[in-house]
Amino acid sequence: MKTLVCVLACLCVSSYSLPPDKMHAFHIIKTRSIDLNNAHGLAMESRLEKTLEPTAYRLELEPYLEDGVFKGHVSINVTWLENTDEISVHCAHEIEITESEVKAFMPSNSKELLKIPIKKMSTDPKKPIVTLRLERTVPKSSVGFLNFSFKGNMQTSSTEAFFKTSYVTDQETERIVAATQFRPNNARRMFPCFDEPAYKTPFELSVVRPRSMVALSNTPVARTEDINGEPNAVWDHFERTPPMSTFTLGLVIADLKQLGESTHYKDDNGNNIELRVWGRPEYLQALEGMNEKVAQVFAEVANFWQVPLPLTKLDIVALPNYQGVKPADNWGLIVFKESEASSRGLLQLAAELSHAWLGALASPAWWSDAHVNKALVGYLAAEIAFKINNGSEMEGKWPMTVLYSLYYEFSKRYPHSRITGMKQETACTKIELLFRMFNYTLGGDTFRKGLRMFIESRKFKTFTGDDIWNALNTAAVADGKIPSDLDVKTVAKSWIEKDRLPLITVNRNYETNSAMVTQKVYLRERPHDVPDAAKMLWWAPLVVARSDRLDFTNTTPVAWMRNHRELNLINMPDKDHFIIVNPEEIAPFPVNYDQDNWNLISSYLQSEKRTKIPELTRAKLLHDAWNLAYAGQLSFATAFNMTLFLKHERHHLVWDPVFTMIDHVGRHICSSIHDKFHTYVRILLSPLYEELTKDVGEDEESWRKNLRSLCKTFLCRAGYEPCVREAREQFAAWRAAPGPDDGNPISNQYICPVFEWGSEQEWDFGLQRVINFPPSRKQSERTYLLKTLAGCPIDEYKIEKLLNITVLEGNGNFTETDLFLIFSMLTGSSQGYTTLFHFLNNNWDTLKEKFASKTNIWDNLITSATSEFKTQAGLELVSNLYVAHQGEFGSAEHIIEKSMRNIREEAKWSAENLPVIEKWLDNYINNADVKDDQYIKKLQ
Repeated sequence: MKTLVCVLACLCVSSYSLPPDKMHAFHIIKTRSIDLNNAHGLAMESRLEKTLEPTAYRLELEPYLEDGVFKGHVSINVTWLENTDEISVHCAHEIEITESEVKAFMPSNSKELLKIPIKKMSTDPKKPIVTLRLERTVPKSSVGFLNFSFKGNMQTSSTEAFFKTSYVTDQETERIVAATQFRPNNARRMFPCFDEPAYKTPFELSVVRPRSMVALSNTPVARTEDINGEPNAVWDHFERTPPMSTFTLGLVIADLKQLGESTHYKDDNGNNIELRVWGRPEYLQALEGMNEKVAQVFAEVANFWQVPLPLTKLDIVALPNYQGVKPADNWGLIVFKESEASSRGLLQLAAELSHAWLGALASPAWWSDAHVNKALVGYLAAEIAFKINNGSEMEGKWPMTVLYSLYYEFSKRYPHSRITGMKQETACTKIELLFRMFNYTLGGDTFRKGLRMFIESRKFKTFTGDDIWNALNTAAVADGKIPSDLDVKTVAKSWIEKDRLPLITVNRNYETNSAMVTQKVYLRERPHDVPDAAKMLWWAPLVVARSDRLDFTNTTPVAWMRNHRELNLINMPDKDHFIIVNPEEIAPFPVNYDQDNWNLISSYLQSEKRTKIPELTRAKLLHDAWNLAYAGQLSFATAFNMTLFLKHERHHLVWDPVFTMIDHVGRHICSSIHDKFHTYVRILLSPLYEELTKDVGEDEESWRKNLRSLCKTFLCRAGYEPCVREAREQFAAWRAAPGPDDGNPISNQYICPVFEWGSEQEWDFGLQRVINFPPSRKQSERTYLLKTLAGCPIDEYKIEKLLNITVLEGNGNFTETDLFLIFSMLTGSSQGYTTLFHFLNNNWDTLKEKFASKTNIWDNLITSATSEFKTQAGLELVSNLYVAHQGEFGSAEHIIEKSMRNIREEAKWSAENLPVIEKWLDNYINNADVKDDQYIKKLQ
């Protein structure tokens, strides 16, 4: 009865929402590729008419580095594909064409080169296209030349197209750097060209450079030529390139020096290439070891593809003041930021070297295929980095880092509805995981065989995603790795074409040793009323590990869900043995089981044999269980039982999903049982934390540091006495400082625990530091302090005081931006948004008048004060407010109506799950074999 009263009357607390410097830190997919961010717009770009095609470029470039301008001449060999009297080329509006000429050999007279008069040259005002209208029609099959002289300004506000930047040496001397970054379609911003990936042609480049500098391009310098009357500059004429797209053309002119000696790489596959690393002279020491790293990674990439690159050299450049989102991966010339080149990581280097094959040797047919290109490169880079250093760069967490993000995003009612960039990234990530799935299910040998067949067939050409899927399928059929009624393309499409993932549920029949497997859309966010959910089906591989013959090396599916809703598996083990479907996250889907199978798994994990299950699979089982409970698909008693083995678990990969669980589940814990949840967290984490604080070394692994930091953060929020005591001791030093506004002398990690568990005087001290914050200090420090003042306290009087000062009194030290920040931080805890709600309710007339003309603040206030409640009691509060002020909400009318709809769904969840959670916590605490005597009592 006590539990029922709690569910109906209590308000939710989120005492486990992360502190401000940790918020949203878990599993975010970071933007990594300018291609993907622009893919949608590029896919819609107007393409050139296919009336003629280039067959070679001869480009001469004269940059004037001091002035930031350039001039040049390009001669383009072309073949006419149609009869036409018009020629269109890409040319940015900022490029001025000073001369143009068209010459052709006609089929009727192939020995005489005719000059074709140009009637008119025009520029499309909305598109970067120049059109030449000729005085006569040139017939199909003619060959000839387009000659353009041009001039333009180098880019100085960004490091893209043909840009100029500078840096200051250790001797306080300013140096100029000039370089290109043509990806995705910036070649047209330097010279007139056919700037589309499909036009693969050889280039011959000549460039003027200062004699004191080095010029690098896609190929080695064939010869250097003096310039009459110019002692300080020379012409560099580069060797002819292989056929390539315009976006892979590259150039660097800078004061560079080669790091050590070149590495000559030669193999039995036909590669014969010189590997060189370059940097400014004073930075070479920071690049030590780069030659060996490049050679090691290149060897792995080359061995994977086993198709030779038609290059004789590859230059890796650490370019000072390069600001590109990603390295400039020109073919044979890769330009890194200095910090990226000197880092010890292998992942990005592996990706850029892979681009030499997939991206340059074979290129996406159009930007709509950029996703599959980047996905495969990303997957191969991760595999290579793991192979070389056992995943230490990513702390062994790949693919968890991207997979968990995908689970959360695609389980929303409206995935990435507001963030287009995230949509592009998640689409790419999903395809990356599909390649991983096929590597497992087809087998590594067949997977590599298919990709090598693909790259061999598409070298010097372009490709679509279908080309890759078809090549993998051909290899799979030849090796007997795929059922006859299956094909890789069909499987891949079933995943790519949906912004969703499936939930696979396995219900075992222990009498018949069989299992009924069903699939449906995986949804966490309530309500589960997603359109067309009933129609969504996937071709999903069912890889099964079983405890009667435990083997995690066999990744061949026992069956495939062939676009069917259910499938019966036979020959399953008896009732004493568990099964694990989709071990090692082979495919991107969570798995639910019947209660008995969950119990078998939980018992096994609590035994000494648990390490026979690989750590990634142990993490998956834990992650699946609590996410399924959170989604309403599994009892929380079962999910919490799956955490019992953690008292013996020490592998950081297995602990990784635990902190997200504490954060997410903590947001739904009822106020009358959150002390019990605090106790659970302390019992769970304190033994691990105490082990991690022993023998701390300067050279310890980063995963150990991160795990200790996370443990400390969550223990502090749970009132772990040693943590809170340490934080208050550190904070006291700040309070005692003679000039407390001169700077924050303590680490940020100590602030939130003090504002949560400390005294009113300590919190007031923090408030005064915000009010008195000197404008000369970094505003980011003030922002952090304000976040913690609002987001950390669980005392209503502190929150009310902050709201009174900033909103009602209108203290001039706080801006409208500060109000948005405060409202946002208060949504992170029950005390926060409940206090904000009562503040709104008690001061309705004043606030309505105050924000009458500021609908953005008003709307944000209504959203923050009403949208986060999770219980029936919260629904009644918001409903009563709506009735009391119906018709007065103005622009926020739809906001509170939406809040009430969502709270109804959350209240159902709370009524079903909170009693289960409380009962489990009571039993856990009563039976815990760990004494919990480290709880800090709330200070008055």
